[in-house]
Amino acid sequence: MADRRLVKLGKFLALILRHQPERFALELDEEGWASLSEVMEIVRGLPNFRWATRADVMRVVEEGVGDEKRRFQVEGKRIRARYGHSIAQPIIYEPCAPPSILYHGAAPDALEAIRRDGLEPIGRQYVHLSLDSETAIGSTELTTSRVGARHDEHPVVLTVRAAGAHMAGVEFYQADEAVYLAKRVPSKFIEFPASQ
Repeated sequence: MADRRLVKLGKFLALILRHQPERFALELDEEGWASLSEVMEIVRGLPNFRWATRADVMRVVEEGVGDEKRRFQVEGKRIRARYGHSIAQPIIYEPCAPPSILYHGAAPDALEAIRRDGLEPIGRQYVHLSLDSETAIGSTELTTSRVGARHDEHPVVLTVRAAGAHMAGVEFYQADEAVYLAKRVPSKFIEFPASQ
């Protein structure tokens, strides 16, 4: 089991890099990067994290300790969250050609709206899509680290014909090895399970 302190550190990094940087006077550039030394000053300035070192932050980033999704990236003297931002400032990614098929985990009660409107980023900047259905839907052992299980105990896997959507003009972005992003995916490119 991961060190509870590192789990809390990972959650705090998510707060300041994905959701509330302004609360800590942290500036992110257009790609979501912040100064690692500024982040360390903020972290170490809080009583609950005075123990944290740069090595602890690097364990969260590189080994995924306390952050199984490996949402963070360090490059030189900069750190960022790769995806999942809810801040108003748009985070810019380089467009890419997606694989032909991607997957999205959705709550069953959202299917009617998805059939009507397609996939839209609810409370985020982008729709999150996964390379495999297991990551999209989650599993009973790993629900906290999977995408769809975050919203419902029994998510439904939707198949996204990403190559077709891309050819029709939908832009895709690769956030990490297993996560792709899109601003929206029209419903005509989504395959719904027959039972739903």
